[in-house]
Amino acid sequence: MIQVAWLSAALACLDSAVAGTHATPPPPARNPVVLVHGIYASSGDFARLARHLRADGHEVLAIDLQPANGSADLAVLAQQVADFADARLPGRRFDLVGFSMGGLVSRYYVQRLGGADRVDHFVTLAAPHHGTVMAGMSSLPGVLQMRRDSPFLRDLERDEDRLQRVKFTSFYTPLDMVVVPGASGEMPQAHNVRIWALLHPSLILEKRCLRAVAEALRS
Repeated sequence: MIQVAWLSAALACLDSAVAGTHATPPPPARNPVVLVHGIYASSGDFARLARHLRADGHEVLAIDLQPANGSADLAVLAQQVADFADARLPGRRFDLVGFSMGGLVSRYYVQRLGGADRVDHFVTLAAPHHGTVMAGMSSLPGVLQMRRDSPFLRDLERDEDRLQRVKFTSFYTPLDMVVVPGASGEMPQAHNVRIWALLHPSLILEKRCLRAVAEALRS
């Protein structure tokens, strides 16, 4: 959302002013990271997380999904991630971080579009892996795919063990009011991390959450 992007940018600027230093160049052995945003959002939502990861030595790239308003099939958006990775990181391995809807889009890429052959670390943040009851409030096709027990999610369950080919970490908050229940973020193939964050976007804004993501990418 625009408000999240504005807040994230403001916090990133504050972080920079407090630190008084520039991000270090990425070490040769450190994977680049691709960030995939959620619904009604843009790459700008990741300003603070991107700055944190760059300071930790990562090259960071963030895609802008089009459209991001729930009107597009999630598989179509996943193809955009595949095309983005091919164009921006040809032949390179990378780590993948997806927030909210972007977590499901990224998961589809890993499971179905060859992502498991290129991704080392896969991290999802507040992703509705098992759907959210809030998706029942919209009739848009991409949103309907995020309903509990939707045909899209049931289909993804058929080969979800492909996720075992990557280092998969899933962060979620039980207090989430967008992904309901918050435990929808738990996956049997993942290292599931419960964080008591008050708001849905807290997972990409709060410093303790940013540190947790960076740590997951180092594991």
